[in-house]
Amino acid sequence: MGFIFFSCSQKGPVPFEDIPENYPVLRQVLEHPETYKAQILYTQIDRDSMGNPVFKDFNIGLDDQVYFYPASTVKLPVAILALEWLAAQNIESLTAQSIMLSDSIRPSQIPALVDSSAQNNLPSIAHYIKKILLASDNDAYNRLYELLGQDYINTKLKEKGLNQTIINHRLSMPMTEVENRHFNPIRFVDSVGNVLMEITARETSEIYANTEKPAIGKAYFSNGELVNEPMDFTFKNKFALSNLHGIVQRIIFPENFSPEERFQISESDREFILKYMSMLPLESGYPKYELPEFYDSYSKFFKFGTDKNLIPERFRIFNKTGNAYGHLLDGSYFVDFETGTEFFVSAVIYTNADETLNDDIYEYDSIGFPFFAELGEYLYQLELKRKKERSPDFSEFRFRYK
Repeated sequence: MGFIFFSCSQKGPVPFEDIPENYPVLRQVLEHPETYKAQILYTQIDRDSMGNPVFKDFNIGLDDQVYFYPASTVKLPVAILALEWLAAQNIESLTAQSIMLSDSIRPSQIPALVDSSAQNNLPSIAHYIKKILLASDNDAYNRLYELLGQDYINTKLKEKGLNQTIINHRLSMPMTEVENRHFNPIRFVDSVGNVLMEITARETSEIYANTEKPAIGKAYFSNGELVNEPMDFTFKNKFALSNLHGIVQRIIFPENFSPEERFQISESDREFILKYMSMLPLESGYPKYELPEFYDSYSKFFKFGTDKNLIPERFRIFNKTGNAYGHLLDGSYFVDFETGTEFFVSAVIYTNADETLNDDIYEYDSIGFPFFAELGEYLYQLELKRKKERSPDFSEFRFRYK
């Protein structure tokens, strides 16, 4: 049985249309597109005579108009935009390491005045970004969301050509659409308490909503009660797979995009993002993560799935994952330093056979994670066989982690 990858940049099927039988879950998922609603976007990378990357895109099921819940993948653009916002303040004493104190003025808001996972027990933009990229920390994302606000986040993403994204709520906090449009007051202070910058409480009057009013499933649990109707995602985040893929590409190879489409951050800030996108949890000192919960593939779905073994040092995956409401997602730049292999791959799958949300009955372990492991391995083996005229220079992607 053959499955055809269609190219975004050329018409017709590509040569590797047959997926071998030793990828049973990948084959099953692609045989049942209505059940699993999988979207895959894969980019081959070749190098020109100057060593610059040249992209060729292929996809299965890609459709920016089909809504899926993006879960934690929205944390990646918010983390990068926090550094862009910081640079635009142009305050010499205000850095990503400056102490960031979040206050609260509404009953639904929660202050953040300490962070026990930081070396100095105090929160900062830099530490929040580390927690987002290392372990997909929800509170860290919420704090940067509160710092930037909906207007800034959505306007900046649209300016960069990322038009299929709406970010409009905190994560794992039971807030109404109205409450999510209110943002905490924030103070930045130095190590002796001097105020570097003070931001008052804000709100947005613009309503960032999914105009198509998407609904998922046949039923859902709310406050312990079963509601026998699809769950409404009108006021939930939206992040098309092509936009996730594009953001990973923008941070890996910014020169492949026009200046308007790039993130306006310094090279040192870009290196900071790259380092923590690719760092494994156990390689971090602050915040510190330990086994058995935080194994190497904790947030590296492609090729390694839920394998608890150490990921060999030859591999690095610069990525962001997501996992909620039966959806699993990963957007990645995959590198094998030994063989010179590199490619981009992003994918989303829906694993919710009973079509009931919030019941904690999803096929993550039986279908979702094996799908990502098999897809990553399939593409990796495909890349190993693909002839390239020039080998990449990976020097900018090698970091000292420990």
